[in-house]
Amino acid sequence: MKIYDELVARGLIAQVTNEEQIKELINEGKATFYIGFDPTADSLHVGHFMALCLMKRLQMAGNKPIALLGGGTGMIGDPSGRTDMRTMMTKETIEHNIACFKKQMSRFIDFSDGKALMVNNADWLLDLNYIDLLREVGACFSVNTMLRAECYKQRMEKGLSFLEFNYMIMQAYDFLELYKNYGCNLQFGGDDQWSNMLAGRELIRRKMGDNTNVNAMTITLLLNSEGKKMGKTQSGAVWLDPNKTSPFDFYQYWRNVADADVLKCIRMLTFLPLEEINKMDSWEGSQLNEAKNILAYELTKLVHGEEEAEKAKKASLALFSQGAAADMPECRITEDDLRDGSIDILGLLVKGGLAPTRSEARRNVQQGGVNLDGEKVSDPKASFGLDEFKDEGKVLKRGKKKFIRIIAE
Repeated sequence: MKIYDELVARGLIAQVTNEEQIKELINEGKATFYIGFDPTADSLHVGHFMALCLMKRLQMAGNKPIALLGGGTGMIGDPSGRTDMRTMMTKETIEHNIACFKKQMSRFIDFSDGKALMVNNADWLLDLNYIDLLREVGACFSVNTMLRAECYKQRMEKGLSFLEFNYMIMQAYDFLELYKNYGCNLQFGGDDQWSNMLAGRELIRRKMGDNTNVNAMTITLLLNSEGKKMGKTQSGAVWLDPNKTSPFDFYQYWRNVADADVLKCIRMLTFLPLEEINKMDSWEGSQLNEAKNILAYELTKLVHGEEEAEKAKKASLALFSQGAAADMPECRITEDDLRDGSIDILGLLVKGGLAPTRSEARRNVQQGGVNLDGEKVSDPKASFGLDEFKDEGKVLKRGKKKFIRIIAE
């Protein structure tokens, strides 16, 4: 099976502008394609992970990826999928975030010997002359068409700022610059980016000629069981940085996907052969739990390496079979955490990062969702001494998915 057909079979393709041209480019390894990453945080999250996996697949088939870091567009903020305006970041914050992105991307993409490029759109966007941009680029855009774009609809309800309105123009200009300077002939993105990507293709055709062979292609956005974008949980994003989301928590995130989503995730995100995955289509019940273990292990190995994946797998198995695991995330408590010689269950939940506030922790306890070393804690006033957490410590659990080992220092 050739690479384009494999992408289709894995459910990765949402929309394309010219399927036959794109299929030929990709299958023959002639695509120089880009995906943009705005540095909105100091770590990539699993929403980016899908794009990185796609880039890796295409590079393995001989195509050339360009990772476009949004040092310029990050100063505006993409309104796609937003109901509110993004927080404005300083140049220093953006530069720091970009440095973090570069380090993480190199784990997935081979940038050696020109096999892939990493560029920053600040190199051309920050020095643009506004009048020149209006004359050369603004004239190519219809405001009526822009206002119909899906990426603006949610923001229009609360008020779309002129700053955000310019994002489509900036993204389109990126494609033009990449085409002229790096021979980029294909743009990828999530299917919420379709309007912006079409704008980029149209800008190149208007500036470089109607016969210019450039195309756009969107990947399906993977959704979890609640219908939110992949990587979002009730407590926030699932990060690729192990200091923000531990390998164990990363493993547990995938271990707890909905039954209906597990095979879809395996197809889209793992590099297991399709023949092997297709055999899982008939799996039910406990077999789906095994599929979740396979998914969690394969993705943790991709992001954190085989050693961490083995640790996370071992910890997860031990947790469910024995109620304890040596390799799960740990939280250390000291005398400074005590009040009158003890720490209450609410303090433990907040200290361990299982609840954001004491009031939220209280609700968790009252709803029966908290236990310590397998014993349910139903009294919000329950307190514990430091000695109770010596040696191996105790496992604090909130709900079915959140665990932390509390150890006294």
